[in-house]
Amino acid sequence: MDDKHMQIGEVAARTELSLRTIRHYEETGLVVPSARSQGGFRLYTEADVARLMVIRRMKPLGFTLDEMRDLLDITDRLDSPPSTDAVGRASLLERVEVYEQAAARKIEDLRIQLSRAEDFAATLRTRLRNAPGEDAAARFAAARPDPKPALSAETPPA
Repeated sequence: MDDKHMQIGEVAARTELSLRTIRHYEETGLVVPSARSQGGFRLYTEADVARLMVIRRMKPLGFTLDEMRDLLDITDRLDSPPSTDAVGRASLLERVEVYEQAAARKIEDLRIQLSRAEDFAATLRTRLRNAPGEDAAARFAAARPDPKPALSAETPPA
């Protein structure tokens, strides 16, 4: 990876995380700046940005900070020069698979929640359309924002 260092503002822009959130992840040990400038500013590398992106993708799925820390530790160990034997590596990969299965279950739960929310919104739209008087229907048509398209299975999580 590139050894180019970025300040926290650039990292925040690239990851779409707030400065406060990045600092919180640093305080909890999930990410550590790769360096500090002479003025004491946090400096990050592409590897740090990739680490923050993993965290950002796990958060909306409801993974805890401890689970994030564990998965990051596993991936760090898998990405480092071989320090474990084949059995140890297989064990690490099995742990990654557990996280993948948990993510798949959480995604399915979110799809169910989204479907229920869409059904509820449709019910409300129907009630508004069927409300007595022209004023209710006109208010509905004027106030209703364009619906956003549903996420497809191929859309990467935020």
